[in-house]
Amino acid sequence: MNRTVTGGGVVSGGGVGADVAEPARGDGAVALDVSLLDGALLDGVPPEGSSPGGSSLGEPSLGGPSLDGVPGQRRALRVAGPLGAGPGRDLMSDSASGSATVPSALLPASSAAASGRASAPAPAAAPTVAWARLGRLRLWHLRPWRLLPTPTGTPFTFGYAVVLLLTSMFAEYADPALISSMRQGSSTDVAHLADRPVFVLVASALWVAGGVTSPYAVGFLLVLTALERRVGAVRAAGVFVLGHVVATLATEIPVGLSVLAGHLPGSSLHRLDYGISFGVAASVGALAGVLGPWLRWALLAGFGWVLVEDLIAFADPMTNWGHLLALAVGVTTWPLLQGGRRRRGVAG
Repeated sequence: MNRTVTGGGVVSGGGVGADVAEPARGDGAVALDVSLLDGALLDGVPPEGSSPGGSSLGEPSLGGPSLDGVPGQRRALRVAGPLGAGPGRDLMSDSASGSATVPSALLPASSAAASGRASAPAPAAAPTVAWARLGRLRLWHLRPWRLLPTPTGTPFTFGYAVVLLLTSMFAEYADPALISSMRQGSSTDVAHLADRPVFVLVASALWVAGGVTSPYAVGFLLVLTALERRVGAVRAAGVFVLGHVVATLATEIPVGLSVLAGHLPGSSLHRLDYGISFGVAASVGALAGVLGPWLRWALLAGFGWVLVEDLIAFADPMTNWGHLLALAVGVTTWPLLQGGRRRRGVAG
């Protein structure tokens, strides 16, 4: 009996061979359909043109005999190509083990390429997706909105900023004579400190010298927000008040003593002095203590250099010395702030 090998399957010479149904073509994987040819291959009789243990197609044997003393049974394998890959090819398998190896040389080129594409993703897609996810994660961890105060996250800074905004708007649109009188009444000069110290120390911190667009107003928002998020509202307020009070007293008391000694005129007792700059300078010094080493020394060096330049300019030496002193006060609070930072880290 002759056997014809065609591109569509194995067809027996006598027409008895069973048609090998082509498997459904799914996602592009190579499918194997094993069917036994009832009439084309006879038990115990090797196919024409083959030798025991050999193959009628000339390929090496795929396995040993399945029965003792009987040559190996051969099965027809339909190797179906992927979507649009054309007709399959017939291979031989060993009936005893039921397995077959498909040489890559016998697969159509389109099938091998499609199979490779189905089993592995495109190499350029994975890095693109990874970089996109990394970008989103970095943006999420940065959280730039945390640079500004919020009512729940930084209540002290937020409430104080609202008060400063209101007083600045009032100073912008109210009668200039009224504003000048109010600022003079809240000035922390020697005369007022000797008469009503608590009132003027509080009232002088309600005004922003230069308005809400001044460098110290912007620094107040950024520095106080960062400090309060790290050490809490109570400690941040304590640092600000400590710097404001200590620097004010340290600059005004020498003025009073100099007037008593006759080194300064009596008009120096009524020097106009108000604003939040001493508290902001102390907050900068305190914030440096809760940052990493690189940011800490960079912040201190940068802000300290600005203060030294102002002092060299000698425009307002008393206030400039007060800024340097307030910065030093903030630095001295580092040991007190470390405990609060650890407790907030555990709570968070």
